[in-house]
Amino acid sequence: MAHSLEAMFHPKAVAVIGASDTKSRIGGRPIHFCLQGKFRGDIYPINPNREIVQGLKAYPSIKDTPTPVECAIVAVPADIALGAIRDCIDAGVKSAVIFTSGFAEAGDGGAKVQREMEAMIRESPMRAIGPNCLGMFTVTEGWYATFASAPDTLKVPPGPVGIVTQSGAYGSHVFIAAQERRVGNNYWVTTGNECDVDVAEIIKFYAQAPDVQVIMASAEGVRNPDRMCEALEMARDAEKPVVFQKVGRTELGAQAAKSHTASLAGSDAIYDALFKQYGVYRAETTEEMIDIAYACQFGRRPAGRKLCIQTISGGIGVQMADAAEKFGLDVPPMPEQLQKDLKAKMPFATLRNPVDFSAQTLNEPEKMVENLRRTFTEADYDGTIVYMAGVPGTPLMGAACLDIMRGLRGEFPDELLFMCMAGSAHIVPEYEALQYPCFEDPDGAVRALAALAYFGEVFKHGRGDAPPAAPKDMLPAPDRAVAEHEAKRIIASVGIPVSRESLVQSAADAVAAWRDIGGPVVLKIASPDIPHKTEIGGVILNLNDAAAVSAGYETLIQRAKTAKPDARIDGVIVAEMAGTGVECVMGVVRDPAYGPAVMFGLGGIFVEVLKDVTFRIAPFGVDEARRMIDEIQGRAMLDGVRGQPPADIDALADALARLSVFAHANRDKIESIDINPFIVLPHGAVAVDALIDVPGDGE
Repeated sequence: MAHSLEAMFHPKAVAVIGASDTKSRIGGRPIHFCLQGKFRGDIYPINPNREIVQGLKAYPSIKDTPTPVECAIVAVPADIALGAIRDCIDAGVKSAVIFTSGFAEAGDGGAKVQREMEAMIRESPMRAIGPNCLGMFTVTEGWYATFASAPDTLKVPPGPVGIVTQSGAYGSHVFIAAQERRVGNNYWVTTGNECDVDVAEIIKFYAQAPDVQVIMASAEGVRNPDRMCEALEMARDAEKPVVFQKVGRTELGAQAAKSHTASLAGSDAIYDALFKQYGVYRAETTEEMIDIAYACQFGRRPAGRKLCIQTISGGIGVQMADAAEKFGLDVPPMPEQLQKDLKAKMPFATLRNPVDFSAQTLNEPEKMVENLRRTFTEADYDGTIVYMAGVPGTPLMGAACLDIMRGLRGEFPDELLFMCMAGSAHIVPEYEALQYPCFEDPDGAVRALAALAYFGEVFKHGRGDAPPAAPKDMLPAPDRAVAEHEAKRIIASVGIPVSRESLVQSAADAVAAWRDIGGPVVLKIASPDIPHKTEIGGVILNLNDAAAVSAGYETLIQRAKTAKPDARIDGVIVAEMAGTGVECVMGVVRDPAYGPAVMFGLGGIFVEVLKDVTFRIAPFGVDEARRMIDEIQGRAMLDGVRGQPPADIDALADALARLSVFAHANRDKIESIDINPFIVLPHGAVAVDALIDVPGDGE
């Protein structure tokens, strides 16, 4: 088979272990749904106590079925589930869907039994989802390996959207809500405790499935980070949008996630980094996730971010323009000549953008047609949203409105246009058939179009640049705590520029070092036991005569001994004063799931207060570093403000990419790195301070 999960999604013969004749019971629902859905394969109920189950011949064991089984549902109590799974493996069953609960989610005892199950499955060719899951289904096959009520809510024909969630109940909720939103879904999977198949592997399957074009995913934690990265990269390479809701943003939420699925939630900032790095759209809410997937299923994406807003309400136009700014879309004015021409024919209209053609056009619909036609042909917009309030659903104007939009689609088959209208659910399918996505909420329409623009940019960019090559003489991470001068020597070996400096052990040597530098210097205490020097007054700035340098040396030594009597003191660093530039911070943190991630933001002593930082998982190339730089709220500071020259972005991006290479090469040897400040100059950049924290520090 093309994929190891093919037998799970497209089986020819299935079995239900723990089959029930009662349709409402957990072991009865899958059989009922499959019969109702006209599953074309063979269904074998497994129940040693019955000869017939729901009109089908029952069998005492999976080993007794007349033909090989490609997928078996396990719906028996936990105390006999392991035996049932062993029987499946012995019978050559290719895949299993394990409903049974009472494993890792139930505490240490259940976790131990689940580990036995995992080992058993891992040593066999059989694939499995669960345990403690609501199952999965493939609508076009009539194959419903689930006891959820979702199949009873099927309203929309199968479409290009694949859904996967860890939580079963939430997965059912998402499917039902997506049906109400007219999202065309064929595949649906809930992975539960993930003893074998996890969310990432389902995403990989969807990335390769020709009948899936959009992927909706929800997870509380990720058990195999490398597989998730591979899955998201495959989806991006296939140009399939992934809309992901990762819960556990707060500390409380992360704790709840861990107890719920016994999986590691990880740091939320790292998940943000992961999704940005692989072009995933992170949804904040269920409604947002479904709305974005709905828009994606039409398969149209804008070439850019220029939006035209056409509306019968001026106030709503302003609201949508505000939303466009919030979601990163441009609302440039209509061409001047076009405004003049249309104004002559629609003196009641406001034609700048948003275009308020007002309800007056309902009396002269041909003017609305001309307005839109000329906008499409003479203005340069990437997408249009037309707001019509409740007009399309009214008995008097509904047919005329539909005729207008049908005619425009015939003239402009490739134009990306969203309809925004209220109370018109009964006519939405007619607009959708014309390839007009429909929204009730104006802000939601703008947000969805912005998401399509985001995916367009992601797929146009594709895979990022390769990370820089590690220098041959790159030093390894230290195996113990080191002072600043040693940390900077290590990062300098990566190719990150550092300030010119000397380590001295006497006042006389400090003066000699100052003379060598030939200009103002900064003195800093050098101690592996004093990482935050400013907290003890361990830094003295802008010294430029022998007496001041000599006195400064003695002052720092005394302050260190007073504040930290037991600290190891390597001496004093005499460093040149860096030039005028923008203070930034670069750093590395080791995430327990994804390994080292690089941080970037504006630097200084308030970085932890402002929290204007962004992350990427190491390693990455210079182009990804540039995207990091562009994400921070203070980005304009690097362009030069109040007469200051712009900072050297090339030098900054190169340093970030090189730091990522060092972090990846030493992924098991470092806990964190802090380069603060990293001063970006008009030409070049320089690391002024550095701290490397290794495992075991402070223990």
